[in-house]
Amino acid sequence: MMGETIKVLVVDDEKVVRDGCNRVLTGKGYEVLTAENGREGLDLMGREAVDIILLDLKMPVMSGEEMLEKTRDLYPDVPVIIITGHGTIDTAVECMKKGAYDFITKPFQIEQFLITIKRAEDNRRLAQRAKQFEEENIRNLYDLSLEKSRLRTIINCMANGVMVTNRNLEVVLHNPAFMRLLEISEEIENPLPVSEIITNEALVTTLEEIQSGESSRDKSISQEIEAGKNTLRAISVPALGPDDGVVGTVTVLQDITPFKQLDEMKSDFVNMVAHELRSPLVSIRQQDSVLLEGLAGPLQEKHREFLGRGLAKIDQLLELINDLLDIAKIEAGKHVQYQVPIDIGRVIEDTIALMEPRAREEGVNLKYFCENLKPVQADPKSIQEIFNNLISNAINYSPGGGQVVVTVRGLGEYMEIRVEDTGVGIHPEELPKIFDKFYRVKHPKTRQVIGTGLGLAIVKGVVEAHNGTIDVESTPDKGTTFKILLPVIMSNE
Repeated sequence: MMGETIKVLVVDDEKVVRDGCNRVLTGKGYEVLTAENGREGLDLMGREAVDIILLDLKMPVMSGEEMLEKTRDLYPDVPVIIITGHGTIDTAVECMKKGAYDFITKPFQIEQFLITIKRAEDNRRLAQRAKQFEEENIRNLYDLSLEKSRLRTIINCMANGVMVTNRNLEVVLHNPAFMRLLEISEEIENPLPVSEIITNEALVTTLEEIQSGESSRDKSISQEIEAGKNTLRAISVPALGPDDGVVGTVTVLQDITPFKQLDEMKSDFVNMVAHELRSPLVSIRQQDSVLLEGLAGPLQEKHREFLGRGLAKIDQLLELINDLLDIAKIEAGKHVQYQVPIDIGRVIEDTIALMEPRAREEGVNLKYFCENLKPVQADPKSIQEIFNNLISNAINYSPGGGQVVVTVRGLGEYMEIRVEDTGVGIHPEELPKIFDKFYRVKHPKTRQVIGTGLGLAIVKGVVEAHNGTIDVESTPDKGTTFKILLPVIMSNE
């Protein structure tokens, strides 16, 4: 109806009234339909929709009162204006009690007549708009109810536990998996304070921080919690309102117990296999060494060559086994257990002295610089393993000569160790993978380099076990720089 021409039905047995109403209303932009009695008016309304009815009371065939009664039943939203003479005003008032919108008396005063029509038009528009809003509201409520039902069905069927809290950190939604993972047998009624359900203080503290807005709104917080015999990963994020304010939290619980058990089984298996392999390999190496040294009798040159190759392969296998054991210890958090104050400069000097003969063989210029040295609390053997790996890699990946520079210097609360080479470099797409286990940089010039692909994974694990960080920068065909930061021992002064 909005923006459309208003249709007015004039029902009166007097032609002069019908023509007069038609002339006045048409001049004001209305569309006018006319009928001589109530029966004719109802038939016309059955064929065309009308917006306002002007209805005379006294008519043949069907009176205005009869038509009003039927109109109320068939078209309750259409306003009816009673046309009455001075002698039938009481009847018109009774008609209004029965549902008529208003009445006007004959003879019409044009101004008052148009005002009454305009009020009925406005009433009709408001009624139509209210009906549209009501229909939309019903549709929206139905869609919302359907969406809530669908969402609840999805959440209840999830294998992961789901918990939603409100502004007051009260649980307002949870699913059966959540109860099962937390081993809660009694049914809980929402809302309920989260502290009465979650016994892990770290998780409750995390939810409080999220609710207070202390953590980033785009950041999810993952932590492991223990629930009876289960190990769970709790991933928590803020729930945002229409104004992007934090109105609650959402937490998803994942059961990672099987993965923990599998990881432990894997570590046990690696340890078992490594130990079982190392013992016979060491025995074989000792026997081959005895043969190679001629202690069991003189050897021909060809025999010496074969034994030498065999020893080299055994050494490679022993290196792989040692690396696997180191990785297993790092993953179990047992690799770094003995830490004392050490002089990083002395460790670097020893490592450089050990590596210089090999660097000369490869035509690599090996240099080191130390300044502002401070003691570091660390495991000497593990720190030496870091330098051995990094410097050895730098020499290996600088074929045909080049330069490797090791720099150690104090930077406030940290010691910075940089190992720079001018070798083949690493392509950008490979940089994120170089600390992965068994990953090796591929380059045509370094195909002859033999290794396990575990060295950098061990370096990263050892550095992080010492509360340090390691970063890498590289440019293909220009070189690579590894940078390590290790915390120094702070003076009490």
